[in-house]
Amino acid sequence: MYSETGDHSIHVCFSPLSWPIFRQDDALVIITDIFRATSAICAAFQNKVEAIIPVETIAESEEYKRKGYICAGERDGKTIACADFGNSPFNFMNPELRDKTIVMNTTNGTRAIKTAVEGNNTVVIGAFTNLDSVVGFAMNQQRNVIIFCAGWKDRFCTEDSLFAGAVVSRLIEEGNGKFHTMCDSAIASADLWSIAKNDLRGYIEKVAHRHRLKKLGLDDVIPYCLEMNTTSCLPIYKDDRLVAYDYLSL
Repeated sequence: MYSETGDHSIHVCFSPLSWPIFRQDDALVIITDIFRATSAICAAFQNKVEAIIPVETIAESEEYKRKGYICAGERDGKTIACADFGNSPFNFMNPELRDKTIVMNTTNGTRAIKTAVEGNNTVVIGAFTNLDSVVGFAMNQQRNVIIFCAGWKDRFCTEDSLFAGAVVSRLIEEGNGKFHTMCDSAIASADLWSIAKNDLRGYIEKVAHRHRLKKLGLDDVIPYCLEMNTTSCLPIYKDDRLVAYDYLSL
């Protein structure tokens, strides 16, 4: 997987704490938080929501709520007091949310999104459910790629890193020699993906966050979050919010 040839580099940042080391200007940044934020965001746009405004603090959510916005939010898996619902992908499939703007606040995912929005970066949302669109968009962008794992409270997170490995592997293998990586975290992610990909659900049984969700009774979303390419939608950050970009429809 190590490669020095190719015009565009690929890096994997394992948590927001490491972002200052990896940040670049004019890069494509792919945010992933598989359990559950980015899977929920993709579900929302598949359900035709108008936009999602990501926020970091509960105070921001409370202010948007006072302004009349629909709010989704959690801390450590528990719905915050001012939110209308939590961050399960299933919450965002309600037909009543179509054409609505939703404010979203999560423990890890929205923090990563807000952290990455700097410089001249293009920031998109990645999950297993839109993997093909993420890879296709990256191949067409012709710029360096950083896969930014939301992690768990600044710590390494296996499921996010598996998604990163899937993206790294496909860009190197299918990118016609345009991409390279000399980044150990990218190489390690690709190696992890090669071990897990043939039985992803079985591999996930050993993952810490899978067991955190189980203790909270929130692990019903895990099969959904591990489904591949159930949507062609690519959420992209524009003007303080995420909007839909249907890559495969172009």
